[in-house]
Amino acid sequence: MIFRSRRPPDFEQFLKVLRRQGRPNHLPNYEHVASPGFVERWLGRALRPGLEYWDDLVEFWLSLGFDCMPMEVPLNCPLTDAAAGGHGFGSEARAVIRTREDFEKYPWPTESAPLDFAPFEYVARLLPAGMKIVGGVCMGPYEWVSLMMGTEGLAFALVDDPELVTAMFERIGRLIVSADRQLATVVAVGALRQGDDLGFKTSTFLSPENLRRLVFPIYRQMTDLAHAAGKPFILHSCGNLAQVYDDLIDDCRIDAKHSFEETILPVEDFKRQYGHRVTPLGGLDVDLICRGTPEQIRADTRRKIERCFADGHWALGTGNSLTDYMPVENFALVLEEGQRVC
Repeated sequence: MIFRSRRPPDFEQFLKVLRRQGRPNHLPNYEHVASPGFVERWLGRALRPGLEYWDDLVEFWLSLGFDCMPMEVPLNCPLTDAAAGGHGFGSEARAVIRTREDFEKYPWPTESAPLDFAPFEYVARLLPAGMKIVGGVCMGPYEWVSLMMGTEGLAFALVDDPELVTAMFERIGRLIVSADRQLATVVAVGALRQGDDLGFKTSTFLSPENLRRLVFPIYRQMTDLAHAAGKPFILHSCGNLAQVYDDLIDDCRIDAKHSFEETILPVEDFKRQYGHRVTPLGGLDVDLICRGTPEQIRADTRRKIERCFADGHWALGTGNSLTDYMPVENFALVLEEGQRVC
């Protein structure tokens, strides 16, 4: 391990960032996920199976100096073999629902048990004082529906069978909201989060109108129950969301946004436009961290800190995630720069 934070976790400092209330005592860190390959190279050993996998992740996030443990578990919605990985991953072969008959026959989980809560309960017992879980469902409503119907299948169904599409979003939405409602009651969960990649470089996958009709009402239910429990809500979403940022901030009422791409909207530009209404998280260029020189990485990290943390309402991290192909020693440079901030 080439870097290990000596700073004890203090989730209250991260809460100041999320709520934009007061300046934290240190610059918090935040990531949406870390790939298993990155974690293993950082720890210098293979991840263990079963529940001990979570022991390893707690050690990992603590060593990075995080005040929170980012964590997500998928819905209990079975998928095809192609959907589980391998060469078919990402193809239309993943689709399990094409017709109303498929929808009716699908083995949907109950709303009382939408996912396996055991990992959250296990991690809650592992966390040291001062550290909290930032947790939620793995994949959001758009991602689940486009996965289960296929991207093309969803596109065709929006025209050929819009009622089926509506039913899909309603069913997935109820499952995710039920999961979040239960997670919000867990004392060790300090904030709720949702990853749901809504767009690509130039636009959203669904039209803004369809997002407002099918997806955003689910988000609003999620944020409402988080806020009712006194907890913030973080949205991770890739892509160009320029047409719907006002919806996400004003109508969905998210507290923080993660995932920023330099070629779409650099985090400092987002901060300038929206930072008084929502907290940006991360935003360091993954490509630069992977391929830049140490001098370039340090300089870019300092620039982002200067431009985004002047008011104390930002967290240090990548624009997307800690990837398999990211050199761990390069990300250590980012963390070192962050810990120099008082």
